[in-house]
Amino acid sequence: MGDCLIFAAGTIYDIPRPPREGDYVIAADAGFAACRRLGVTPDLLLGDFDSMAEPDFPNILRAPVEKDDTDTSLALKEGLRRGYTIFHIYGGTGGERMDHTLANLQMLTWLRRQGARGYLYDRRFVYTAIQNETFTISKTVEWGLLSIFCTGPDAHGITLRGVQYPLTDASLSAAFPLGVSNHILEAEAQVTVTEGELLVGWQL
Repeated sequence: MGDCLIFAAGTIYDIPRPPREGDYVIAADAGFAACRRLGVTPDLLLGDFDSMAEPDFPNILRAPVEKDDTDTSLALKEGLRRGYTIFHIYGGTGGERMDHTLANLQMLTWLRRQGARGYLYDRRFVYTAIQNETFTISKTVEWGLLSIFCTGPDAHGITLRGVQYPLTDASLSAAFPLGVSNHILEAEAQVTVTEGELLVGWQL
């Protein structure tokens, strides 16, 4: 089984990890327009079609306009229901709605709690969530940026290796962005959190 790729209605800057054989591609509402522009044929079009007219497409999953989920979170849940555990989200940042960017960042933590992992792509940057684990990042840019954020209860046992500003057994709070704008110095950087959850972003 491949990965699940979600195309949402925000800004798509590029596609560092394009669709491959075995992947499942979901267009979330107006993300369908981006798929057409990029020459990507989704396996499923999902949405409430409040931001675009419903197109003539053979595989549509319609959602009500009044619901608790965004179209992107519904797409993630649908991919999870189909058994996918790795998600690549394009068009989940930028656009005209910062609230949707924040919602998609939250969904990274939700996915991690389900035992899955999501990658949310921004302009030359990608974000994921980690929980009680060590996460390794390969350096792809010289002096590449690395930022970590605590987005919930205080996170403890945080250790950073292979970076300009290392940490050992530290704690981070959601009340202050101490982890922003570090730099990856080694071929690989490691982020460890032993208690809690972190949002991790690095430069591509």
